Amino acid sequence: MSRRVSLLAALALAAPITLAAQGRGGVNWADSIKFKYTGTAQLERLKAEASAEIDKQAKLIQVMVDKVFSFAEPGFQEFETMKYLTGVLEKEGFTVQRGYAGMPTAFVARWGSGKPVISLGSDVDDIPQASNKPGVGYHDPLVTGAPGHGEGHNAGMPLNVAAAIVVKKIMQRDKIPGTLVLWPGVAEELMSGKAWLVRAGLFKDVDITIFTHVSSDLGVSWGQSGSNALISAIFKFKGSSAHSAGAPWRGKSALDAVMLMGQSWEYKREHMDLPQRSHYIITDGGDQPNVVPPTAAIWFYFRHLDYDRTMAMYEDAKKMAQGAAMMTGTAVDTIMMVGSGWSAHFSRPVAEAMYQNIVKVGMPTWDDKDQALARGLQRELGQRETGLATGLGGGLGGPANEATRTGGGSDDIGDVAWSVPTVTLRFPSNIPGTPGHNWANAVAMATPIAHKGVVAGAKVQAMTLLDILLTPQIVTDAQGYFAEQTRTTKYKSFFAPTDQPPIWMNKERMEKFRPEMVKFYYDETKFSTYLEQLGIKYPTLRGIVP
Repeated sequence: MSRRVSLLAALALAAPITLAAQGRGGVNWADSIKFKYTGTAQLERLKAEASAEIDKQAKLIQVMVDKVFSFAEPGFQEFETMKYLTGVLEKEGFTVQRGYAGMPTAFVARWGSGKPVISLGSDVDDIPQASNKPGVGYHDPLVTGAPGHGEGHNAGMPLNVAAAIVVKKIMQRDKIPGTLVLWPGVAEELMSGKAWLVRAGLFKDVDITIFTHVSSDLGVSWGQSGSNALISAIFKFKGSSAHSAGAPWRGKSALDAVMLMGQSWEYKREHMDLPQRSHYIITDGGDQPNVVPPTAAIWFYFRHLDYDRTMAMYEDAKKMAQGAAMMTGTAVDTIMMVGSGWSAHFSRPVAEAMYQNIVKVGMPTWDDKDQALARGLQRELGQRETGLATGLGGGLGGPANEATRTGGGSDDIGDVAWSVPTVTLRFPSNIPGTPGHNWANAVAMATPIAHKGVVAGAKVQAMTLLDILLTPQIVTDAQGYFAEQTRTTKYKSFFAPTDQPPIWMNKERMEKFRPEMVKFYYDETKFSTYLEQLGIKYPTLRGIVP
């Protein structure tokens, strides 16, 4: 950090200074910063100001976090979330473009002008059947069977919005050049949002992207991540119907083809290397038992370490689909890639700058109620009752060890991270020991735990934005690192040029559940918090009367 601010420190003069750095494509973005604050001490004072201003935004943060939680919208159906967040941003002077990249719920909000261009993103979609009352340490859905924020995606964009509002005001006052670009990670759980944003050119003029993701810690990493690349694909088969008892020999079962494809993949799985991850569900298994299924469909996620190995899995699956059709006398009707994502590689220079701010901010101060909810939920799940972490973890994370890397989850932030220097800020708004993609991960996400964690993360985000805006060397170093990162590996989308976002996904689900979910939307004009609106005593634990 001290090396990166050395230019400012060396030019700590009473008169205005001129800073220069090369942006993407060799464009000078800071040829003439006329800034009254110079040197490390002045930059640190601005950071302290930003931190204090974030504290003043705590109420707005709480409302945004609770509001988005209450909408509980899955991928491609984030209409209320989009409407609300764009309203907040437009009120703060951002110019908003809705329906970006062919996705009705995607948007891009911009403010400022010139270099550097910094983009801020975070996911906004939720998990099917993960509905749960916040602050309740056991399974107690708001709407049974409905979606819920079982990964905590309601918190990241509020963090970005709060940080952007604070930094924007400082930029306006002190005439600091730069452009802030905010965008939501639409349909991340479907892995079908960010590749479309990249293809639409969102990041062509961006110098650095800071992504945020909920966690139970406060941290950042650089280098090759431990995540897997992913392809999401649906295979549809077509047969012919018949009476299942009267004339089964006249039918050709599309479900038989689906079952054979799934079984063939199970045999293949035995002979695949450890980093692969693959899983599937049958989305169409026929209409009723006494009718031979004329249609059937199976939906796969294929994951591996990189583009080539993941694509090879997909090609193998296509062959299995054709084989299953041949064995059953059916036909492969459709093979449709509906989601994809690269494994991410994150920027070391940006991560190192961010980590210095993480150390300054530190973990939130949890009170007894916060810890009681955490321990109660951990007890409910049969996990160690460790409560919430109070200190920073193992420091700045580095690259995954390729010799021992055995794969894992995925996030399509990888497509962005191979298109522009990128880091992911993990912020502490969830409870350790939860299984992920589960009702339990929604328990903390509209409580003081989430609110405090977002405040801490927004401070780190705002401070890092100021570092990038006022220390051109960070951008120069990030571009140098990115050039080396992409020297032999060039990004290419898994999607074909003719593919389009599958915006129909989750539509039927929300048509079924939204009428009941609307009754639980948070009304901040009547209630101080969402917990108050729901009449929940914080915390509510099994066997314990609050």
